[in-house]
Amino acid sequence: MIVSFKKGSRFWYVFVALAVLVGLHVASEKVLAFDQVAYEKLKVFSEVYDQIKQNYVEEIDNKKVLYGAIHGMLKTLDPHSSFLPPESFKEMKTETQGVFGGLGIEITRGNRAIKVVSPIEDTPAFRAGMKAGDMIIKIEEESTQDMDLMEAVKRMRGKPGTGINLTIMRRGESKPLIFNLVRAIIKVHSVKWRMESGNIGYVRIIQFNEQAFPLLQTSLEEMKRQVDKRGIQGLVLDLRNDPGGLLDQAVQVADAFMDGGRIVYTKGRIPGKDMSFDAQPGDLTDGVPMVVLINGGSASASEIVAGALQDHKRAVIMGTQSFGKGSVQTIFPLPDGSGLRLTTAQYYTPNGRSIQAKGIAPDLVVEDLSFTAKQEVGDRPKEKDLKGHLRSEDEGDLMPGEDDFAEQGKETHKDKDKDKDKDKDKDKDKAREKDKNKDDDKNKDKEKDPADTDKITGRSKEDYQLQRALDLLRGYQVFSRRLGLESAPAVEE
Repeated sequence: MIVSFKKGSRFWYVFVALAVLVGLHVASEKVLAFDQVAYEKLKVFSEVYDQIKQNYVEEIDNKKVLYGAIHGMLKTLDPHSSFLPPESFKEMKTETQGVFGGLGIEITRGNRAIKVVSPIEDTPAFRAGMKAGDMIIKIEEESTQDMDLMEAVKRMRGKPGTGINLTIMRRGESKPLIFNLVRAIIKVHSVKWRMESGNIGYVRIIQFNEQAFPLLQTSLEEMKRQVDKRGIQGLVLDLRNDPGGLLDQAVQVADAFMDGGRIVYTKGRIPGKDMSFDAQPGDLTDGVPMVVLINGGSASASEIVAGALQDHKRAVIMGTQSFGKGSVQTIFPLPDGSGLRLTTAQYYTPNGRSIQAKGIAPDLVVEDLSFTAKQEVGDRPKEKDLKGHLRSEDEGDLMPGEDDFAEQGKETHKDKDKDKDKDKDKDKDKAREKDKNKDDDKNKDKEKDPADTDKITGRSKEDYQLQRALDLLRGYQVFSRRLGLESAPAVEE
């Protein structure tokens, strides 16, 4: 639209100029006021630091105190903004690359020690004979009883060629076992795959690190070589318990199964900084029927992939509600080698859905019936349960501090209700707990054997959700063939 002004309408020019100037003046006053507030508070911060430094009962560690202050500042924002001291920043970069010096074991925190989830094939730990279920009670001479998981990881990783001793307790052994290991270059294979019967491919993405898309390409090429001339007839993409990772890898993985259209877009506070990503022509699977498995451990990049494929009706999403992390973190390297991970935007699915604090709802809800999964689900919080999480559009915005008041109000209300119903529910709870313990004990006996774990899926060999996904794809083949929708092959029995 072209706007013209008549000759002699100088008044309008003056008015517009004044309006702009007034606007600038108001804006600059706001900026000045903000700067003044920030300046005053920084003076307070400086004063507190000086008082600590001069008068605290013991000599302080300057770096520890200042890093602690930065940690505290970021904790006021959201659960995903954080400060990464140099060692943590270096560790994070290593994890995203998927290559590091170490022993080659996946570990978790047990009740009294560090527990081996599984040794990675062709690594020092695997060759030395370490097994799933082993309890690492000492790293060198230090007990792991009170050692947190990150500390254990940090101690076991190191320069390739260097040695380390681990003391292990193993079921069936009367004495501790000592393993003398030499660290090596470990490559984390973030994608695992195999062919299932009926020419159905299975691909599991463990984490969206830098290897995710290249390995996905490799998996598809290898599976195509394994099948007969009918080719791949269906695909299960397993994103369960995948915590996410790199945005560019999520975009490339989603693109691999699409022939065009929007994959994801972001919206932030800074104008002009929003991003959008579209798929390029070419579906690497030629559009075969597809099921994506998700659960409460599928977060961030996993939800981007699942959301894109769901909106484009490219795949059936099966499993349980995903985690609900819909925010984008940008990493800013800092001069002393540390890093700032800051939430800078939220992302949206192609249809404009925000998954923040909501997650992706599966098209077909299929619960995981294994004992281990039920334990995980019971203990695992979702994004909406994290204190200070960015609120979804449905939840609305609260003023700073209002969250705490709201939670207090809920607690007060809950307390009153609890008092009323306490006696009534007591007997019922006891009965339920008794039944639950009986079921859990039965399942524990069944699942505690590491031999029951599938090395590709990382889950029980009786994986109920995976079997339902395969049933769906095989059923589709039968229907297509019977109804003459396409020349689908016979299903292998």
